Amino acid sequence: MNWTALWVFIGVWVLTGLATGLWMARKGHDPRWTLIAVILGPLFVPIAFERIERNPRSVTSEPVAMWGAGGEESGGLRVMVGFDGSKEAEQALHTARQLFAPGGGVLELVAVVSYDDASDIDSEVLAGAKERLEAAASGSEEVPVGYAVIAGPAGQSLRWFATEQHADVLVIGKRGRGMSNRMLGSVAAYLTEHCPVPVLVVDPAEHASTDDKQSAPVAMRVPAEEVEGP
Repeated sequence: MNWTALWVFIGVWVLTGLATGLWMARKGHDPRWTLIAVILGPLFVPIAFERIERNPRSVTSEPVAMWGAGGEESGGLRVMVGFDGSKEAEQALHTARQLFAPGGGVLELVAVVSYDDASDIDSEVLAGAKERLEAAASGSEEVPVGYAVIAGPAGQSLRWFATEQHADVLVIGKRGRGMSNRMLGSVAAYLTEHCPVPVLVVDPAEHASTDDKQSAPVAMRVPAEEVEGP
């Protein structure tokens, strides 16, 4: 038996499956597909192409009535906040309230889940996302807050939803967890480069909490076409 050829075959089999599984995860599918992909190797490639979804989509939402109004009608900015329940997302929400609530802003909290969780009515991930959004929305009395769950890759999904809903500004934390370890640096970088909506990135202070009066440092990127003058 040619052991070298066997090990080369196994290596190619595993690497093909691994690459395909990771590609699916980057496209917004459950990372657990990677384990199946490694086992099936090249056989998983046509399965991946058949199952992959190309565009982000809305799963569920509880919008604020004023969200659909224009800036003058609603009395303030329409502010979208990427929210995954992490401390960074909590700080981003806290900062959004401090900056925009006094001016009558309307907030919409948005969580991103995988396509697979979005299609599974018994998904614990989907249920957990809804619970976190409901709790955060109900805990805000000083500003109207709605929420939505969307499915897909985090960066592309937030960009699509902010554009689709005509948000005036998108607020995100610098890091996240789960589907949003993509609401981390890579997602922040993607959104600041590609999102047509102004993006506010909140970098939590080391010891900041949502009850602190001190705001976390922020960095904001405004699309060039919205900047007047030279």
